Amino acid sequence: MSGEPGGERDDETRPARVDTLIPPRASRSFAAAVTFGRRVVGLDVAPDHTVSDALHANEPEAGGLDAKENAQLRRVRLLGATGSVMMAIGALGLGAQPTLQNPTYGKAIIGLPARVHSSGLAVTMLGTVVVMLAWLLLGRFALGLRSSQGRRLTRSQLDRTLLLWIIPLSVAPPMFSQDVYSYLAQGEIAARGLDPYDVGPVQGLGQDHVLTRSVPNIWQNTPAPYGPLSLWFGKGIAALTGENMLAGVLLHRVLALIGVACVVWALPRLAQRCRVSPVAALWLGAANPLVIFHLVSGVHNEAMMIGLMLVGLELCLAAVSRTGPLRGPTLALFLTGATLLALSAMVKIPSMLALAFVWMALSRRWGGKWRGITASALLLGAVTATVTLAICVGSGLGFGWVGTLGTANAVRSWMSLPTLLGVITGFGGVLLGLGDHTTALLSITRPIAAAAATLLVVRLLIATWSGRLHPVGALGLAFGAVVLLFPVVQPWYLLWGIVPLAAWANRPLFRVPATVASAVVSVLLMPSGSEITPFVLIYAATITILTCLLMILATRKSLPWRLDESGAAAEAAGPFASTKDRPESTGRPDAAAQRPETGSNRSAHLVTDSTATSGFGATEARTTNDLESIEASATTGFGAADPSAASGFRSTDPSATTGFGSPDAGAATALAATESTATDAEPAVPATRSTARGE
Repeated sequence: MSGEPGGERDDETRPARVDTLIPPRASRSFAAAVTFGRRVVGLDVAPDHTVSDALHANEPEAGGLDAKENAQLRRVRLLGATGSVMMAIGALGLGAQPTLQNPTYGKAIIGLPARVHSSGLAVTMLGTVVVMLAWLLLGRFALGLRSSQGRRLTRSQLDRTLLLWIIPLSVAPPMFSQDVYSYLAQGEIAARGLDPYDVGPVQGLGQDHVLTRSVPNIWQNTPAPYGPLSLWFGKGIAALTGENMLAGVLLHRVLALIGVACVVWALPRLAQRCRVSPVAALWLGAANPLVIFHLVSGVHNEAMMIGLMLVGLELCLAAVSRTGPLRGPTLALFLTGATLLALSAMVKIPSMLALAFVWMALSRRWGGKWRGITASALLLGAVTATVTLAICVGSGLGFGWVGTLGTANAVRSWMSLPTLLGVITGFGGVLLGLGDHTTALLSITRPIAAAAATLLVVRLLIATWSGRLHPVGALGLAFGAVVLLFPVVQPWYLLWGIVPLAAWANRPLFRVPATVASAVVSVLLMPSGSEITPFVLIYAATITILTCLLMILATRKSLPWRLDESGAAAEAAGPFASTKDRPESTGRPDAAAQRPETGSNRSAHLVTDSTATSGFGATEARTTNDLESIEASATTGFGAADPSAASGFRSTDPSATTGFGSPDAGAATALAATESTATDAEPAVPATRSTARGE
């Protein structure tokens, strides 16, 4: 009997089945919630999800310019150089001059722009617009829009043009920002043995110190918001120059030029890795007026951050793309790249994102399963921790930078979407008589934006791990999301996303908005980095507009202001010179999408075929039990073992222009398989490879 000890029936002592404890309707709701969550983070992606196809296509090789186009190119180069010289002359009076130790003060010739304020501002603004227009004209030769054959200028022609435009601004006073004087003050604080993460220029140097006087008022009592490597550079410069502001500014500009040189070195190599024209990538990424105006002329430490990040990214991807075990010279190459990425993060912390995408790339090389993910995380974590500890201890600055990362949030930037939304809503409340609740609204909009940015970054990391997106493209998209949703956005922050995306995203969907944004934002800030009297500003803007219109009218036949019929056809064709160069699309639906979601096939969307078109060489990753041993015949998920496929931009065979790699089904579905809780037997379903369409 059931009431007697030991007399219970077996079915009463056996644990109840889960499906009897959860009502069928609740079970279906739970399964739907799990499916929705997987779709949100990007583990299950619909087969028609084609972000990669919308932004990237393999660009064919193009020939050089003809005689007429070379003549026009020389005029465009001269036009940009003229604008750069005008900016340099105007900077003598209208640049971000120091309050004290102004080298142009009282000088008869070089001090003239400061004495004719309105005319000097007009010359400077005109030079800014001329450089921007010359850059747009240069883009027609860099993108192959001047002819139906897609002819482009050569790499050497672009390098000479960029160098010619940069030289005048390299020796001119800073423009568009006074941040370099904050660098000098913070470096002097560190050189005196004080903690720049604890005291601002006023507390560390005094209100009347020569360096403090040139720091903008908003930052005079603010601790340094930069990484320890940036301040270590400033500390060394302060030890060399002391209170000599001219020498200090020049040395900081040397660091900025080194960063730009790193961008020029790494960007075309990354573009070739993604099968994108190196010249087009350099035009949009390195010759961008935001780079010339804000990294070179404005002397921002973003130059060093982006430069180190791109070089480190290229070295890491070069190591990951090699066949064979990751040891010896290959391991040394990877560790060098990872070290540079960690150093970049010690300049400004946002570049830590690059390490995350290298992590996904390395884990994919090691099979993409939990073991590979964990091992690659440990390796990169060890490198990052070692570099961080060495910089923090070696510089003597410690870890105070962690507590000052949110210092810049005090600024309400109109370019930040969450900040703009909060400010506009708060202003609306004032108009309605509800009071000013802007601060409270910002405390709501900014965390929501941060959560959205985090979700987008997670999706992009998973897309990189699964092979749907190239690490370079995914990194650029992640930076784009972070910048758009960042609480504070400065004009030069746009380069965080534009520069890496220039090496991968070559469709008009990206290039057109990026070009427009770069052109418009580059001419918005005033040369002095501060406010200008409205009357003077209107006068200078009117002179600039009228002069530019007259210039365009006078040069309408000698400069390519308008596209001819062949150029218009080339522009409509996008990055392809002809239809035979377009990557083929199978057009067939994903077979896995037509089957019910089961424990054995629910992550079939993550399996990609070797005909993917996200910009990598074809691969077939065959992992072994030993992470350090990968068969020589297997590729690494980045470049093909065949030299013709690994050459990147040189290959135009559609069969060679494949995706991030053809991952093994087990590797691509590792994360999905760990979450499967199906207990009932299911009929075996043959594995199906789908055409990877992109995240």
